[in-house]
Amino acid sequence: MLSDTLAEGLERYEIGPKIRALRVKKGLSLVQFGEHCGLSSAMLSKIERSQIFPTLPTLLRIAMVFGVGLEHFFIDNKERPLMSVTRKNDRLPLPDRLDGAASYMFESLNFPVTNKKFDAYYAEFSAHADASEPHSHPGAELVFVTKGQLAVAVDGEDVILNEGDALYFDCAAPHSYRRSGRTPCAAIVVVAP
Repeated sequence: MLSDTLAEGLERYEIGPKIRALRVKKGLSLVQFGEHCGLSSAMLSKIERSQIFPTLPTLLRIAMVFGVGLEHFFIDNKERPLMSVTRKNDRLPLPDRLDGAASYMFESLNFPVTNKKFDAYYAEFSAHADASEPHSHPGAELVFVTKGQLAVAVDGEDVILNEGDALYFDCAAPHSYRRSGRTPCAAIVVVAP
């Protein structure tokens, strides 16, 4: 069973209606279509009505009948703004390192989006951990503290951020994070390439 977020994400591509449009354009009945791709007409009907979503191998079989690539079903031909909802219950908390001494847990806020222009994360910083390992990557980063106090070291310089403070920096410079103060700490982190 698909989560609501995954189902909404797949519905956005309108795979079923795209398959139906290809079938109708080619003048095939569901039975004829099923004979060409080796699937039952009942299953194809459910796929076309978006009651079920085809697996990638099934979608590839369908694409081959019409001589289109898989990308045909994932390209949005409509002129409408991109929109994606990420539900709290669908986010997966991940530690910054796997050795058990995580400095923070982070959750992607825009994982369902394809062709992202930036990555956004919700991060909670541990009370009893050391600073995260210094790391760097191309682009720019914005850290907005939503709760508590956070120390961000950028190229060896510590910046203390309080609730409501934001820091923008070139993340090609080595940087790390650590909770500062005694209260729980959380932040929104946005990374743009």
